[in-house]
Amino acid sequence: MAMRRGDRLFEIIQLLRATDRPMTAAALGQQLEVTVRTVYRDISALQARRVPIEGAAGIGYILRPGFDLPPLMFTLEEIDAIAVGARMVRRLRDDRLRAAADSVLGKVAVALPEALRDRLVAAPLYVSDGSAATAAGIDLTAARRAIGERRKMRIAYADGQNQRSERTVWPIAMAYYVDVTLLAAWCEMRRDYRHFRVDRIRAATVLEERYPDDGGRMMAAWLALPKE
Repeated sequence: MAMRRGDRLFEIIQLLRATDRPMTAAALGQQLEVTVRTVYRDISALQARRVPIEGAAGIGYILRPGFDLPPLMFTLEEIDAIAVGARMVRRLRDDRLRAAADSVLGKVAVALPEALRDRLVAAPLYVSDGSAATAAGIDLTAARRAIGERRKMRIAYADGQNQRSERTVWPIAMAYYVDVTLLAAWCEMRRDYRHFRVDRIRAATVLEERYPDDGGRMMAAWLALPKE
């Protein structure tokens, strides 16, 4: 899934801060997985916001020494909410999401005033590890990507009575409960919405075929269903 522009602008600043040599647009584009033209537009946007980036196309760009991002200002309760939220993500048994949560904590900690940094990193708040089973038959990162790209999935599933079936589904959402993660989907076999516990999915393949873009009506219909 493509990085949001705001995140990309932040990453450009971070990349330029980390080097003492000019970085070309091509090098920045390779790091960010975007085109050189996109980098040029982003650099222009940052310069328009008075970020002191010097350089030119074909030569490279460098961040003038002494520039720093303004410190983020949060209340203590907001810092506690970030700390608890990141720790709760660790319960999901999703390695990529857990790594992303740790990365978010690191980025926020760097941008916080020093007096508040310890409050985030060592907040006196405990979140248990939980008892969710690890999903062995499905790549959760691939499933989230399939949702974003509206790609169908082929799954082998075992229900609570260990009755097995193979289905082609249209994945529309991930539902995170305290100790269970569900893949919400439209099931072609049942012709209805179904929820699949990710720890009961024995195998999963993301297909090339996409399901139709209905402007969000399917998601809205799923959200309107009763939830346990």
